[in-house]
Amino acid sequence: MKDSLNAQLDSAYTYFERATRNFEEADARFAAFDGGFTVAQQIAHTAQTLDWFFAGAFSPDGFDLDFEAHEREVRGVESLAAARTWFDKATEQGRQEIAAHSAEEWSAAIAPGPVMGGLPRASIFAGITDHTAHHRGELAVMARLLGKAPNNPYAEPEG
Repeated sequence: MKDSLNAQLDSAYTYFERATRNFEEADARFAAFDGGFTVAQQIAHTAQTLDWFFAGAFSPDGFDLDFEAHEREVRGVESLAAARTWFDKATEQGRQEIAAHSAEEWSAAIAPGPVMGGLPRASIFAGITDHTAHHRGELAVMARLLGKAPNNPYAEPEG
């Protein structure tokens, strides 16, 4: 089971990293519309949500639903380097969480609640995959708006 969970996390990480590597620090504060997350904030939000999924899966209270506080934290990120560092750290922390828990723990139910309540904890990996894909799509649009061709997340460029 742990091999499968690691593979799912590694795929989400790899696809997200490939899809976003064409951004430069100069792009960090670009937002597609007034009030929208910037490039750096999109990446930070994706990192934050990795942390959120892992914390919520094992919390006796379920997922932290204080979305206003989550947004305030993300809005404070202005640097692409800081956002990428957060994403890398969140992924590494996820790997450590996978290692720290048994297959039985991953099969146990998430605490009751409106977000994935009662599902097996391993269900968070479907959410992680879906959420990172969603933000890859948003960032692909932002790349186009910046005049960049979005990268293919599923393969390294030939050459």
